[in-house]
Amino acid sequence: MFDRLEIFTLAGAQARHAAARQAVVAQNIANSDTPGYRARDIADFAETLRQVRTRAEGATGDLSFRTRDAGTPASPNGNSVSLELEMLRGIEAQRAHSRAIRVYGAALGILRASIGRN
Repeated sequence: MFDRLEIFTLAGAQARHAAARQAVVAQNIANSDTPGYRARDIADFAETLRQVRTRAEGATGDLSFRTRDAGTPASPNGNSVSLELEMLRGIEAQRAHSRAIRVYGAALGILRASIGRN
């Protein structure tokens, strides 16, 4: 009964999205000196969720995080990784993950209080 509460599903999906974005950021940073490497990114969580919901109403369990070109300008060697921008993306991903975990924890606390297990 409680395993289908949407708040837990959404918080978990956002945490997975943030982890996937952090992995893409790490890959970009690791390839910052590779000639011809194009920086990648993942669509915002809201955009990804909107696409999933239009395909199958309410199916948030099968989120697929597709990478796309980050759209940053390339240097003379063809590499488009900006370390400053990747640092900002990494911070955004960390904050989104922390927010999702806080929401999950708060919802769990409310659920425990409602059934009398503080």
